[in-house]
Amino acid sequence: MKKSLSLLLLSTLVLSLCSCGSQTANTTAASSAESSQAVAQSASAAENTGKTRTLVDSRSREVTVPEKVERIVCVGVGALRYSCYVGAADLVVGVEDYETKPGMSRLYNYVNYDKFKDLPVTGTNGEPNNEQIIQVGPQVIVMSAYASVDADELQAKTGIPVVVVPGSDTTLDDGAYETIRILGELYGKEDRAEELTAYLQGVQKDLDDRTVNIPEEGKPSVYVAGVSFKGAHGFEGTEALYGPFELIHAKNLANETGQTGPFDIDTEQVLSWDPDIIFLDFNGMSLINEDYAKNPDFYNGLTAVKEGKVYSQISFRSSASNLETALADAYYAATVIYPEQFSDIDPVEKAGEIFQMLLGANPYGALKEAGYEFRQIKLGE
Repeated sequence: MKKSLSLLLLSTLVLSLCSCGSQTANTTAASSAESSQAVAQSASAAENTGKTRTLVDSRSREVTVPEKVERIVCVGVGALRYSCYVGAADLVVGVEDYETKPGMSRLYNYVNYDKFKDLPVTGTNGEPNNEQIIQVGPQVIVMSAYASVDADELQAKTGIPVVVVPGSDTTLDDGAYETIRILGELYGKEDRAEELTAYLQGVQKDLDDRTVNIPEEGKPSVYVAGVSFKGAHGFEGTEALYGPFELIHAKNLANETGQTGPFDIDTEQVLSWDPDIIFLDFNGMSLINEDYAKNPDFYNGLTAVKEGKVYSQISFRSSASNLETALADAYYAATVIYPEQFSDIDPVEKAGEIFQMLLGANPYGALKEAGYEFRQIKLGE
């Protein structure tokens, strides 16, 4: 009997071991299959990640970039601004230092500030920090032509492709349109780039059609003061070929000087010109009011001041030109200079439309609360 019991126990043990061995083999086989599938998926993902394409930037450089760009760093004024216009704010993984500071002088930053404020700082004013850029790991560096580094050198030092865009420091020039086109291609947002281009061309045509045939002798003379360039300027700070005025063919007295761009003028020349209408950039208002308190007779000697024909311009130049603000300024100036031709335009509504199209939001109300709005100005107040 003892012998039979021992044989029974031995048989049970053998069956148990066989069963365990079978389960272990099945588990090992399943694990091996899952591992093979994971390896296959990983290889497929690596293959997709490794896909590239070539585009030509504004310097005629052929640049090889990933097929799908998901991480970027921008270098130089205009690169981040136009990336936001094209709808790529979510791709940014590092910013230049001034983008982490709050303010309303650059509306693209204002509406995206929560996305930018805590990002790593990767440079300042067009001077990149190569080590920090490498650390945040962008797939592409987008560099504006205003940056102070060589694109090929930056690309060689970081090992990251660099795409150069022209940017723009005025309004709707070739540089603005070319920047939008290149970025649309880079980000795979060609439809957005085409939509934006069509809208901007429509704005440009609308402003041109309403003003191009107005005879010079029928236009009031205008002067813009308080224009910012390398800091704030007072009444002497003006600009020849002032972007908003150029779009509406305004009779800008500063154009008569032979200068181009912003500059300081002898204010006695302004008194001699005695412009019909004066526009003041809010960036220079504190300096202008301070000077008015000291020299009221000078200002009160100007016909535009005596007749209450002094109006605002919302500052559009901060780290180069903010396109949306410049276009809104153009429409507001046009309603003042050519009231008949722009009688159907509400400049505040038009500003909101422009802001919404370029920025995806309308911060005009916030601008107004901060003291920046389209209005008549009385000096000293």
